[in-house]
Amino acid sequence: MKARVVAIMQVRWVRLLAAALVGAIVGLAIFEMTEAGGRWIFVVTGTVAGMAAVTVAQFYSRTARLTEVKVTVPQLSELTFLVNNESRQVAWQLFVETVTRVSVQSLDDDEGLVREAMNSLYGLFATTRDALKTSRPSAPVPGGQTVEYFAISMLNKELRPFLSKWHPLLTAWEHEHPDQPESAWPGDQECRAHLRRLQSDIAAYAEGFGHLAGIHDPQTLIAGMMPR
Repeated sequence: MKARVVAIMQVRWVRLLAAALVGAIVGLAIFEMTEAGGRWIFVVTGTVAGMAAVTVAQFYSRTARLTEVKVTVPQLSELTFLVNNESRQVAWQLFVETVTRVSVQSLDDDEGLVREAMNSLYGLFATTRDALKTSRPSAPVPGGQTVEYFAISMLNKELRPFLSKWHPLLTAWEHEHPDQPESAWPGDQECRAHLRRLQSDIAAYAEGFGHLAGIHDPQTLIAGMMPR
């Protein structure tokens, strides 16, 4: 809580200093144009004021409504985030991408295909990376993690190790035994066990994205959005 108060006070001071600086610049411009006289007073003054308003609005939109959110996930323990409107939108997008994929669905030993789940995990990896590439980085705030850090942790700590291990093994076996069912793969059971652990971890990340997006009860929404 102390870190949150300090962060909010720092943001407020930055806003006040920015407003003071903009006001000084506009005032100086008005004075100089008044000394010069003519219609250019109004043209230049209006231009400066418009540019200043846009600059302040953009800065405010990226830092406004900072909210402290605590999220607990495997391998990361408890993290504290300070999120704003933009980071909430990114978190919502990643929440939807995560919970609407087969990658978070349980796969019993005698059900479904590992290949299908693996393809879904690759899709989740790609869409998460694309979402981060197309969004602007979160505004830097002291004492808090960012949504980008959370998403990249999911990619590098969860998805990448699983795919790096099992995808080459399954692909090699499929090429060598094109006519055999996947259940004949010697690594099938071990891979499924690893996959179940991974899916549980990904579900925890999905719940975290839900909290960061501002969802009141992400667990209930996850249960309703998951394909059956």
